[in-house]
Amino acid sequence: MDYGLIGKIEKAKRYAEDRKRFHFNQFDITFHGDNNDHHVSFAGGIFACDCEFFLTHKRCAHTMALEDHLLKGMLPETQQA
Repeated sequence: MDYGLIGKIEKAKRYAEDRKRFHFNQFDITFHGDNNDHHVSFAGGIFACDCEFFLTHKRCAHTMALEDHLLKGMLPETQQA
């Protein structure tokens, strides 16, 4: 048994519980919506989504799910595109 690895696994669990340790700078994902898949990206503090609502409002359910719920506290201040 690799005892060094066991220590790293325990440390990783502690890190994962402390969401303030993580700050996303950019990412690119496929979001599986109720009706379609959507391409959502984040870079330079700006979200982008290919859904129709985002094109006119610069926010949508997909970006809000990420920003306001899933990644809350893990993103830098966002800007409006």
